[in-house]
Amino acid sequence: MKLGIVGLPNVGKSTLFNALTKAGAESANYPFCTINPNIGVVNVPDHRLSQLTEFYHSKKSIPAVIEFVDIAGLVKGASKGEGLGNQFLSHIREVDAIVHVVRCFDDDNIVHVDASVNPQRDIETIQLELILSDLEILERKIARTNKGAKNDKLLAKQMPILEALKQHLEDGQLASSFAIPEKDEEIGKEILDSLALLSNKPVIYAANVEAMDLKDNGSSNPHVQSVHKIAQKEKAEVFVICAQIEQEIAEIDSDESPLNEEEKQAFFEEAGIKESGLDQLIHAGYRLLGLISYLTAGEQECKAWTITAGSKAPAAAGKIHSDFERGFIRAEVVDYQDLLNAGSYALAKEKGLVRVEGKEYIVQDGDVILFRFNV
Repeated sequence: MKLGIVGLPNVGKSTLFNALTKAGAESANYPFCTINPNIGVVNVPDHRLSQLTEFYHSKKSIPAVIEFVDIAGLVKGASKGEGLGNQFLSHIREVDAIVHVVRCFDDDNIVHVDASVNPQRDIETIQLELILSDLEILERKIARTNKGAKNDKLLAKQMPILEALKQHLEDGQLASSFAIPEKDEEIGKEILDSLALLSNKPVIYAANVEAMDLKDNGSSNPHVQSVHKIAQKEKAEVFVICAQIEQEIAEIDSDESPLNEEEKQAFFEEAGIKESGLDQLIHAGYRLLGLISYLTAGEQECKAWTITAGSKAPAAAGKIHSDFERGFIRAEVVDYQDLLNAGSYALAKEKGLVRVEGKEYIVQDGDVILFRFNV
């Protein structure tokens, strides 16, 4: 999973990126301090993987990972070269979803580029820049398609859809809200997928609040409620976060001296949160993108694999290697908790907990799978 982090300057974007990835991106109280895009890769925490690693005494434990891309703060006119944002919009075209950090706290000591905190206006500013950037991409696509449409029936079919999409964007609407006519559904979806439009990507709003707002998860903060309303309309995810608290968590829970589970919980309770921002973001990302994890386990290694919910066994096997999908014979499947409760794989088999599944089996979250294949 690859997530792009966007937002206006000084909303806590790079502070959050640093806290999530411990990558040390530049973060300061002035616009455009992030000159180059920052990239950080983090492990997806998964208690099932930890338990299975302990269960098998595995030599290696390999979690799923998320890649974060943090670009320069965007301002009005970014798509036309204002600020530094325009240079980096290309860096987030290939992400799976966008994390839009929205400032939901008042602080006179931290400059706001528009001089006041207004989540709706701030969200609209970012959305407009994404739409304008998408229009540039779309106009180039239309010019190319129109050129070949006279001699190519498929390209000719694309033109009315492209023109309708262009009008939709020019009206200030996100590509994600574009209604493809039923008769053109297949070709329309292909067009949208190939364009990788920024305004068509799923969005997770990170409502950045003061520490005291965490106690009630921002429910008494009108700025947060404003973000929730927008997200509901767009079918987006929202999570409430305090980038400053996340930074504190990152500092005390470093790779050199990690906190144990009790220490972590004690800190969370004191801060008024149930889980870290990273955990919240991972859960939101998996929900929004419809992802699940299955596991492979043994003495050599235990590994978590991220797949789309609804994937059949051969496609899941293909995540490991294309040969596994091509030569798929069957999958031996057991629920991770059933395996742990049984005490060993052999006992789980004896109790009938290990099932043999074929090509039509839909892989479930938490399945422990051994694939049989032949090429």
